[in-house]
Amino acid sequence: MDGDPKPRGAAAMSPEQRSLYGRMGAATLHARGLTNTGPAKRASDQRFLDQVDPEGILKPEERQKRASHAKTAWMLHLSHLSAQSRTARSRRGASR
Repeated sequence: MDGDPKPRGAAAMSPEQRSLYGRMGAATLHARGLTNTGPAKRASDQRFLDQVDPEGILKPEERQKRASHAKTAWMLHLSHLSAQSRTARSRRGASR
């Protein structure tokens, strides 16, 4: 032994490999139904329903349709912010 043990497990993997293994694990859990995302999903859905119809006066079909559009708009906004962040990070890396 030279006192410098080789890294094992996650420490021996590249960030890309760790990410892939994490995604594989998450997909396996979801495939087996071993996650409890129901309460969070219901809360998220309720947020958009409340946003588009705070008084609850719309017909359920119209309320659901508008909530779906509000959720899509929010996800597109998050996607835009993510793209801006990646662009900024790329520019910072290129200027070094």
